[in-house]
Amino acid sequence: MDTRRIVLALVVALVLAGGAAYFFAARLKQSGPNIQILKVVASSKELPAGIVLKAEDLSLVDWPSTVPLTGSFSKPEEVVGRSLLYPLGSKEPVLARALAAAGSGFGLTAKIPVGMRATSVRSNEIMGVAGFLFPGSHVDVLATFRPVGSDSPITQTVLQDVEVLTAGQRIQPDPEGKPQTVTVVTLLLNPVDSEKLLLASTQAQIQFVLRSGADKERIETKPVSMDELLSALKKPAPAPAGATRIRREAPKVAPKPPDIYTVEVIHGDKRSVEKFDK
Repeated sequence: MDTRRIVLALVVALVLAGGAAYFFAARLKQSGPNIQILKVVASSKELPAGIVLKAEDLSLVDWPSTVPLTGSFSKPEEVVGRSLLYPLGSKEPVLARALAAAGSGFGLTAKIPVGMRATSVRSNEIMGVAGFLFPGSHVDVLATFRPVGSDSPITQTVLQDVEVLTAGQRIQPDPEGKPQTVTVVTLLLNPVDSEKLLLASTQAQIQFVLRSGADKERIETKPVSMDELLSALKKPAPAPAGATRIRREAPKVAPKPPDIYTVEVIHGDKRSVEKFDK
């Protein structure tokens, strides 16, 4: 077989394939929509939460105009000096929801919305739900105390659906979700609820109850006293369906013997009744 013919055939095939690809690409470009490319502000490297953004932390990346990106920025100077609320990966667009309000500070203060307060209370392994309280968790706060003039303690839910800002000194949850006992828990509260929590922490024993972050329902609760708890424990458990309940009867008492005995006497065809004293 002639080697030159094989090489020539391959060259011709490559030329034809390249020409066809160029032709179809040009036709598609003419018939398809003209997609505009925008420049958006993104992180230049991995950035942790809580830092104040600098110019060297930012870069511009291409973004197609056909894909909406709500809250994006087109100029780095629009976000320089603002605090980052959530960590960002490298080349990830910086969005408004990931930034603290301008002038709100940095660190923990940047995570406190206007009108809210960060209130801290001491914690232990029990209060901290065995170490599974993480920043971003939602809890109910229960208080146990003795009312004035009563010997019976009560437990009352004083706050519901409260967000945990920090657990110890962490403002971000552990990526692996490992439990960790902390000595202080900081909650995000309005001013009135802050007063309730501080009063409960000084006058009662408080306990956090972990709840689902998706559960926003607030229910009406009433205090539970020790008397109510004990009375509930004394109530007999209902019999299961289809079970036969055994009824216990009092033991029968033998009747008391009479004081006079009556005896019928038969003698031949005669009958008589004789009575005898006891």
